[in-house]
Amino acid sequence: IRQDDLASSTPAIREGVAPRAPAPGPDPSDVSIESITYDGTGCPAGTVGQSLTAERTQFTLIFDQFIASKGPAVPVTEATKQCQVNLNLKIPQGWQYSVATLDYRGYVQLPKKMKATQRSTYYFEGDGDLATVDSGFAGPVAKDYLIRDTLPFSTVVWSSCDKVRPLSITTELELRGGTDLGQITNDSMD
Repeated sequence: IRQDDLASSTPAIREGVAPRAPAPGPDPSDVSIESITYDGTGCPAGTVGQSLTAERTQFTLIFDQFIASKGPAVPVTEATKQCQVNLNLKIPQGWQYSVATLDYRGYVQLPKKMKATQRSTYYFEGDGDLATVDSGFAGPVAKDYLIRDTLPFSTVVWSSCDKVRPLSITTELELRGGTDLGQITNDSMD
């Protein structure tokens, strides 16, 4: 309370009775990842290693086959790969939740005139809102990468308050242009 507000404050405040504090939020032990499922051309069954922290609040996925390739003698279908990851969450009823940051690690090797895109789309099943983040590379390049998707507050997708729904993360790797051999991998997601 500012000094000039004290004179006009209610008697309860002047007498030293504090206003009610806002609710502190859910107990952190009540928030966790119950299970993780996945499917797609970049993550066929049995090709993803999963690791959850003891508190089940953080995870790492390691991909064995999330690789997009393009070039001579490489089928056109290999130029785009995708994987949908579903996080089944335990969240107290009446609270909304969202994703703020996710990390992706991989490798990109592109010849001159080839471009690669790593695109991630975040949404809650059954809700209409989604957020998409694109990261691009242009050849010639050969390097490991770390992409940190930090969603700005204005584009964050929130769950509904009345029902806990799985968080879906669809990640796509795509190669365009160029005629020589190129590839991009997604090795892990945290």
